[in-house]
Amino acid sequence: MDSKINVDQRLSESFKQLILKMPIEKITIKDITDGAGVIRPTFYNHFQDKYDLLEWIVKNELLGPLFPQLKQGRLEDALVLIFTNALKMKEFCIRAAKMEGQNSFESIVRKCIWEMLFGYISTRCEDRTFPYPWMTPEIVAEYYAQSLTFVVMTWIRKDMVISSEEMATVYQYIIHRSMDEMLNEML
Repeated sequence: MDSKINVDQRLSESFKQLILKMPIEKITIKDITDGAGVIRPTFYNHFQDKYDLLEWIVKNELLGPLFPQLKQGRLEDALVLIFTNALKMKEFCIRAAKMEGQNSFESIVRKCIWEMLFGYISTRCEDRTFPYPWMTPEIVAEYYAQSLTFVVMTWIRKDMVISSEEMATVYQYIIHRSMDEMLNEML
C-alpha cells in the first residue's frame, strides 16, 4: 500500500511541476512518467489518464483533509483548509483553472466537492428526511458543491489575493444569509 501511495505522489508531483511549465493539454503521460522516474505502464496501473491523476490531486491534496473537519462539525475550519490547501498549490491551481471543456479543473473540483459533501450529508441525514420530497442529499450536495466551487474558482481566477480565512468568512457569510438579508445589509 505504501508503495502505491508513493508512486501516486511521485506522479502527482511530476504532473504538478509540468503544469507550471506547459498547458495541461500538451502534457503527455510520458512527460509525467519521466518526471516521476517510472515507466509508462506503471502510470496506467494507478490512473486511467492525466485527468484521473488531476482528480486524485484534487481529492487527496486539495480536499482530502477537509472530511475529518466536516465530520467533527467544524465547517469553518474545513472552509479555511480548502482555501489554505489551494493557496499552497497556488501556481498549480491558477494554471489548472485555465482548463476548459469536459475535463476542466472546475468540473473536476465540483465533482470532488459534491462527492465529499454528499458523503457528509448522507451520513448526517441517515435517519431523517428533508421537508420536501425533491430535496434529497444529492440535490443538497449539488447546491452547496456548485456554490463552493463558484467561490473557490472565482478566487483562484482572481489570483488568490484574499486570505484563506477571509475567503472562508465570505463563503459562510453568503450561505448563512438570504438574498434579502444581504441586500438589506448593503444599503
